[in-house]
Amino acid sequence: MMQPAMIRALDASEAEARLGELADILVDAVVHGASVNFMAGFSAEDGRAFWHGQLPGLAGGEKRLLVADDGTRLVGTVLLSFAHQPNAPHRAEVGKMLVLVSARRQGLGRQLLAAAEEAARAAGRTLLMLDTESGSAGDKLYRACGWTAIGEVPDHAFRPDGHLAATTLFYKALGPHRHPATAVR
Repeated sequence: MMQPAMIRALDASEAEARLGELADILVDAVVHGASVNFMAGFSAEDGRAFWHGQLPGLAGGEKRLLVADDGTRLVGTVLLSFAHQPNAPHRAEVGKMLVLVSARRQGLGRQLLAAAEEAARAAGRTLLMLDTESGSAGDKLYRACGWTAIGEVPDHAFRPDGHLAATTLFYKALGPHRHPATAVR
């Protein structure tokens, strides 16, 4: 019997050691048509390069990488990027919310999203944003998890197969938004 996947954070050094597994998850998403910034022909080498590019942000604390780990391999990811603008210390963006096709329909997406929300709260972030292909599995998940659709941008991005698709923008408020320097005590 397969063990349930554990959701946990990866630091930069473990992420670097597991670049191949992270790349596999990203390649799997692209091969199966997910509109996650990449086009058909995206390779494992391309995936490793993408994740390698995230390492400085992970090491510097500007990003947090959460994964679903089934004890044998990584089967899902979500990347939380903290806004760096001085007027946005309360914001973060959710991205690379991915689960291997072979591990879907087990609630891992919902668990990864909840973990990202909790990590954002723990970092003092109270407003999350993301975008996803309209009508996709992600779109349905975010709506089911209480995210608010801001609107849809037609022909926003190419799918891996070269067809244009609409994108829906979402946000989720996690609590009151107060600037740390001006918060009432």
